[in-house]
Amino acid sequence: MKQLMLGNEAFARGLYEAGCSFVSSYPGTPSTEITEYAAKYPEIYAEWAPNEKVAMESAFGACVAGKRSFCGMKHVGLNVAADPLFTIAYTGVNAGMIIAVADDPGMHSSQNEQDSRHYAIAAKLPMLEPSDSEEALDFVKLAYELSERFDCPFIIKMCTRVAHSQSLIEVSDRVMPADKPYEKTPEKFIMMPANAKRRHPVVEQRTADLTEFAETSDLNRTEPGSDNSIGIITSSTSYQYVKEVCGDKYPVLKLGMINPLPVKKITDFAASVGKAIVVEELDDVIETHCKKIGVACEGRSIFTNIGEFSQSYIAEKLGFAAAEYDKLDENIPNRPPVMCAGCPHRGLFYTLKKNKLQAFGDIGCYTLGAVPPLAALDTTICMGASVSGIHGFNKLSEDNEGRTVAVIGDSTFMHSGITGLVNIAYNESNSTVIILDNSITGMTGHQQNPTTGYNLKGDPCTKIDLEALCKAVGIKRVRVVDPYNLKECDTAIKEELAVKEPSVIISRRPCALLKYVKHNGPISCDSEKCIGCKSCMRVGCPAISIVDGKAVIDQTLCTGCGVCAQLCPKDALGKEG
Repeated sequence: MKQLMLGNEAFARGLYEAGCSFVSSYPGTPSTEITEYAAKYPEIYAEWAPNEKVAMESAFGACVAGKRSFCGMKHVGLNVAADPLFTIAYTGVNAGMIIAVADDPGMHSSQNEQDSRHYAIAAKLPMLEPSDSEEALDFVKLAYELSERFDCPFIIKMCTRVAHSQSLIEVSDRVMPADKPYEKTPEKFIMMPANAKRRHPVVEQRTADLTEFAETSDLNRTEPGSDNSIGIITSSTSYQYVKEVCGDKYPVLKLGMINPLPVKKITDFAASVGKAIVVEELDDVIETHCKKIGVACEGRSIFTNIGEFSQSYIAEKLGFAAAEYDKLDENIPNRPPVMCAGCPHRGLFYTLKKNKLQAFGDIGCYTLGAVPPLAALDTTICMGASVSGIHGFNKLSEDNEGRTVAVIGDSTFMHSGITGLVNIAYNESNSTVIILDNSITGMTGHQQNPTTGYNLKGDPCTKIDLEALCKAVGIKRVRVVDPYNLKECDTAIKEELAVKEPSVIISRRPCALLKYVKHNGPISCDSEKCIGCKSCMRVGCPAISIVDGKAVIDQTLCTGCGVCAQLCPKDALGKEG
C-alpha cells in the first residue's frame, strides 16, 4: 500500500519495518520527528535522552545487548556525540545500529551550516544519503542489514528538505530479526590501547570492503541521458533539483552511499561523458574525492558552498531557462522572529535590558531575547556555553563584576549546563546563572525533558528537582522567581549580583503555548488614559501595537500575562470593567 509521508515519518516507518527495538534521541530540528513518529509504534521503546552523547551511548548499549537500535540528532548534535562516535567505529556492533544526523543548509533553525559528511569520513564509518521519503524508508532497512554484515554503525544523513518534504512510499509489515546473543568479548568492546591497536586494522579493512561494496551497490546508480557532453554526479536533494531541471538530457550518477565513495564507478562514469560536473550542497566532499582519484570535474567553481540550492539556482548555473512560477503581486512585509505573546521569558529579559546587564545566552527559543527591542543577549554559541562562558568571563573581568549573568533553558541546562555549573561551584567564580524554566523543550516543538515529569510517550516519570540539583553541585544561593512579576525579577537579580558567591535564579513559568496552561484572558487599553508614551512597547510583545498614537491590544494574541501593564505609567492597560 502506498502512502504519502514526510521524510522523517518514512524514516521512522523504516525503523519499525526493520525490527528496531530501541530509540534514544535528543530533539533537534530537522531531525526531531523521526523519534516522535517512532514513538507511535508500541513495539519500539523510544525515549528522549538528556543529550546526544547519552542517546548514542544508550543506543550502542542496546545494540550490544542484541537488539537493533537507533539514535537521532541534528548536525550540531553530532558534535556532542562525537566522542562515542569515533570509538564505536572501532568496536563495531552486535545487532545493527543506525545513527541519523540531519543537516540544515540555509540555517533555518541552526547556528551554523556544517556538513556532517566530514564526520563519516573522519570516523571511517559508512554514510547513506536518501533523496526522498521512499529512499529514507528503504535505506533504513538496508542499513540495518549492512550494519550487521559489516559490523559497524551506519550513519544516515538527512537534511531539512528531505526530512520535511513528502513523497510516496510503499509500506510493508514489520520483520523482526533474530536476537543477537550477547557474548563477553573484551578484545572487541573494551577500548583500552592494546585492544584499540588491534581494532584499527579491522576498521581499515572494513573501509576497503565497503568501498568494494559501493562499486556494485544499487545505492549508487547511473541514469542515462540523451546528451553525453555533460555528466552530473550528485546526491540527496541536489539530485532532485538536477532531475527537475535537466530531466533526462544529461547522464546522472546518483550517489546514495556517500562514504566510502566508489572509485571505479565514478571513473567509468566520468570517462563516458564529455565533462563531469558535481552538484552538492555545502562542502566539496564528492568533488574532492573525484579529484583525489584522478577524475577531472567541476563543482565548486560553478556552485556556492553557502546555503541551500534550488531548482532555479541549478537551472541558472547549468544554463537552463528557469521555470516560470506564479508570483504574488502583493508586497508582504517580513515578520521578524519574536517571542510569543505571553512568553514567560519576556519579563526576565526586559529586566536584564533595563538594568543594562551583560548576558551570556544559550540555545533555545529564549535566544530570541537577542532581538530588538529587548536585545538582552551578548553571546550565543552552543548548548551549555552560557554557563561555562560566564565563568571564564567573570574570572578575568573584574571591571564587569556584578554586571553579567548567564541565561539557559531548563532542557538545555539538563543537556549540557550542569557540568558548567559544577565548574562555577568548584572553581568559585562570582557568577549568577538564570535558568529559564518554561517546563518544556520549547524551540523544537514541546518535547518533554527530565525536568517536566513526563517521558516521550507522555507517561509520568521521575522529575528532576532543579533547586535540589543546583544545591547538590555546590550552589548555596538558589531562588525561584515568577518572570511575570517584574519587581520580583528586578529585586532577585540585583540581590544575587550583589553577593560575592555563585548563585542560581530559576525563572519559573510554563510556556504560554502549552495546552494545559490557563490564561487570564486578554487585557485592553483604555484609550482615554493612554498617553502614547510607548512604554508598553519596550517588552516587544506581538500583541501590542500603536494605532493613531494609542496602544492597541490584539485580543486574539494577548494572554493577559500583565507584563506590559506593569510598565504603563497611567494604568491604561488592564481588564475592562
